Amino acid sequence: MRRKLSRILFRLLGWSFGPEGEYVPKCVVCVAPHTSNWDFPLGKLYYTSLGHNARFLIKKDWFVFPFNIIFDFLGGVPVDRNKHTSVTDQMIAEFDKHNSFHLAITPEGTRKRTEEWKKGFYHIAEGAKVPILIAYLDYKKKEIGTKALFYPTGDITEDLKTIRSYYEGVTACHPENFVN
Repeated sequence: MRRKLSRILFRLLGWSFGPEGEYVPKCVVCVAPHTSNWDFPLGKLYYTSLGHNARFLIKKDWFVFPFNIIFDFLGGVPVDRNKHTSVTDQMIAEFDKHNSFHLAITPEGTRKRTEEWKKGFYHIAEGAKVPILIAYLDYKKKEIGTKALFYPTGDITEDLKTIRSYYEGVTACHPENFVN
């Protein structure tokens, strides 16, 4: 029911489905460009339409009643920044707990213009020994899809160049805020 409703809402908003790509039970979903508050609901509708559940990081402080019910339903994973373990280590542990786990992360880490991407998504995938699903939102085409399933090689500099190259030609909601 959730899948069907998401598909209907996605289409009603005028968006189309891009390539879906290969399904794997565990992956880090690299979602870019991220320049608008609309990226989250559109991406969530897209992924739910495919029958998948992408989880996302949210501060543990937000997981209080009644918000915890909403964020849990949407797929929020509480992150405790006061723990002695890093967020990367906490997420690797999450991957270990589940047979199926997709974690969506925006590598820019902000909707504002940034020259450098945060590398946490890469370190989580590498540490959890899972691939990175390259997902995109193209506002010019009004299309959301996936470009590739990328397996980290350990050479973060070259791997990030390769990952970023998949976003060439993709138009952000606010193109001035997306540096590829």
